[in-house]
Amino acid sequence: MEQRTLLALMVFSSLIVLAETNDQKPAVEIYSLHVDCKVTSRFAHTVITSRIVNRANESREATFEVELPKTAFITNFSMSIDGVVYPGIIKEKAAAQNEYDSAVSQGQSAGLVKITDRKLEQFHVSVSIAAASKVTFELTYEELLKRQLGKYELLIKVRPKQLVKHFQIDVHIFEPQGIRFLETDSTFMTNELTKALTKEQNETKAHILFKPTLDQQKKNSELDETLLNGDFVVHYDVKREATAGDIQIVNGYFVHYFAPQEMPAFPKNVIFVIDRSGSMTGRKIEQTRDALLKILQDLRQEDHFSFITFNHKVVEWKSSLLPATEENVANAAALVQTLAARGGTDISGALLAAVGVLDKAEGLPERSVSMIILLTDGQPTSGERNVEVIQENIQKAINGKYALFCLGFGFDVSYKFLEKMALSNGGIARRIYENADAALQLQGFYQEVATPILMQIEMQYPENSIEGLTKNNFKLFFEGSEIIVSGKINNELDLLPVEIKAQSHTSNLTLKEEANVKEKEQVFQNKRYIFGNFIERLWAYLTIQQLLEKAISAQEEDQKALEAQALDLSLQYSFVTPLTSMVVTKPQQQEELANKPTEADNEKPSNLPAGASFQRLHSRMPWEDDSVATALRGGRPADRRRSELQTVSNRMFSTVSRFRDAKKAQPIANEHPQLLLQLPRQNERICLNIDQRAQSSVPLLSDPEQGLTVMGKLGDGINHFVQFGINYVNPPVQIHVYTHAILVSHNNKNNWLSWTTSTSSTIQGLTVSVEKERSVTASLPDTVTVKISLVRFPEDFLGLYFLNTDRFSDKVTGVLGQFYSKAQYGSNSNNDQRAVERLLSVPGSEHKVSRLYKKDYRLESASEPVTCWSIDLTP
Repeated sequence: MEQRTLLALMVFSSLIVLAETNDQKPAVEIYSLHVDCKVTSRFAHTVITSRIVNRANESREATFEVELPKTAFITNFSMSIDGVVYPGIIKEKAAAQNEYDSAVSQGQSAGLVKITDRKLEQFHVSVSIAAASKVTFELTYEELLKRQLGKYELLIKVRPKQLVKHFQIDVHIFEPQGIRFLETDSTFMTNELTKALTKEQNETKAHILFKPTLDQQKKNSELDETLLNGDFVVHYDVKREATAGDIQIVNGYFVHYFAPQEMPAFPKNVIFVIDRSGSMTGRKIEQTRDALLKILQDLRQEDHFSFITFNHKVVEWKSSLLPATEENVANAAALVQTLAARGGTDISGALLAAVGVLDKAEGLPERSVSMIILLTDGQPTSGERNVEVIQENIQKAINGKYALFCLGFGFDVSYKFLEKMALSNGGIARRIYENADAALQLQGFYQEVATPILMQIEMQYPENSIEGLTKNNFKLFFEGSEIIVSGKINNELDLLPVEIKAQSHTSNLTLKEEANVKEKEQVFQNKRYIFGNFIERLWAYLTIQQLLEKAISAQEEDQKALEAQALDLSLQYSFVTPLTSMVVTKPQQQEELANKPTEADNEKPSNLPAGASFQRLHSRMPWEDDSVATALRGGRPADRRRSELQTVSNRMFSTVSRFRDAKKAQPIANEHPQLLLQLPRQNERICLNIDQRAQSSVPLLSDPEQGLTVMGKLGDGINHFVQFGINYVNPPVQIHVYTHAILVSHNNKNNWLSWTTSTSSTIQGLTVSVEKERSVTASLPDTVTVKISLVRFPEDFLGLYFLNTDRFSDKVTGVLGQFYSKAQYGSNSNNDQRAVERLLSVPGSEHKVSRLYKKDYRLESASEPVTCWSIDLTP
């Protein structure tokens, strides 16, 4: 049967995984694994070759997985099976997607994006190989190593999951400027494995070889378990002279590296804008406090600073910026220690307040750098909520005067929103991952921008002699980083001049340099240490990256033009970029589609058709910040959470009173209730309708003894539920069901499931099953089963109901939970109407109940209406 698997890549290392069998010695064996990396002037070309043999007497599936750097572009992939080569072909994404969708519509399955790490993306391909046959996988990718905090990092992820007879990592480095220092590190190295590591180095070249034997790979001499499981890292930096940088030339293309040393730092005027909304409760706010306390200690005395904290209210710590004296820093630390999280999220108000403080600031150093650092974990829920309006207003307010850096904590933020806002205002965006080291991530980011040493940098080259020049104007330069400019020399130049103009803390600088073209060309004659036309490929790589970045903050018409340029280059140089896909041909005409997502694609299922629009990806409950959501996430003790949830539930029903008259109505064509549930222990249905204006996000059910919470979200302009969140305590799994896809989150890993394919997966006993285009079911032994139906007509919406409801405890609460509470409905009632009345009766208020015919979306066919007690909860 023909099968395809849709993949997407995310970037910054390499990993090798092979599917294992239950045998002690795997029938499908990796007998050779070679990682060959050549780094020439920061540009890394990595080839991973894995040779696999099937020693079983029947066909088996071999799986090749590689975790590679997020900043890398795959350039080639091939499989060789019994002498036949199956290549990967890079195509424009829409064309590849259409071809792939056509195959999916014929019943072939689609794989999912695998997001593995903050620095990594995963390439994955599987193939069936016959008994006693061999397959060779070869993957090539390229990346430009970025200098951060004074060093370059080459990261290779190593995880073969079995002993490998021939295992080898080769890293060749050639840096014409000279290698200043070189070091290797590993998360799995032992004294025995250290013997397998050798390093040779001279002035400009280095070779690192890691070649452990089978015995050295073993955890234990008696067990066939491997030690190779983790990161293999190379750090280095190059020598630099106090000049205008280093220019390198190959085949008419040049690259210019500029990283000045030992220059005085600008004083900073920095405002920290800190989110303290309800979603920051617990670990996030604690880590933020820890990070800020250390960042305060890193401020220089010449710096000026202030804090703005915000939830639905914006609070300015001081009305002006303060110098970073010992007393002021101590007072700020006292403030930081009192930060508590509650309420909504007014991002717009907070940023505008920060701009206002900088605009009014007096007594700041004449030559200083002003910046705003925003940390938030949510989307705007208070004040101005339209992200496009916020972006426009902030850009107008800043007007090029200050740099804005946006840090998105976790996955509830819209990274695309933050990224566009930062790039439009001379800064960058960064995601802070919700791990144990989040505080260190925050400190690490601050250290990157803590020491500005140049501003308004302009790199000038002869206009009539250079084509395709990459970005050559930069707002800020931070110590420990590097500026890289590349282009094509279109005339027969003997000398390539460059002039750099910039502002330092003490003066305006003008630096000049001339490169002798023929002499520079001679440097790269040793082909052992380079790969072909590497500077031309570096130029194409850098140009594509910058075009895509520029497109983020461009107007729609300009955005299309920029993306068209990036697409042409991606196809010309065979790069898998966010605009292209790689179609991997396999035996029996099977194919897989490899896509490269952006950081923002963490927030949506990348296997869905191009152009689809999604709100965001959530690693926890996807509802707006409020006390209920906070309680459900575990921010308060269990008894208090139950009390708060019941309070909200009672508030929602405070307008509900007794039955008026139960009337039998005529069938209503094509009408589905918002919620439909079966009365416990009774053969009756209840249809619930809630006014969406009263509560867009609804706490539906919470049973602490079952460890189960369910919430729902009504659509915008559609009077039905379009999102449900199911949260389990044990195992700690969150299931977010949308009309376009299903997200299952566990241990900071996200797995997207598509409605277009029937599938099933199990996590520690919890089974999540999708019936194609119909329903998703979550079931756990001895726990209530939750089923959500997908309704495509007349508008897409979701239906919710429960199975095995006798398993609910007496402590179940919520809008739906109270219907299932044994303490409320009892076990011996024979009168359905009285049972419903007793459940919903609240003295002193009213509600409407009638006997109606409604369409039951839970049934195989909803064409025939069924009767139910319709309860209108509209105030």
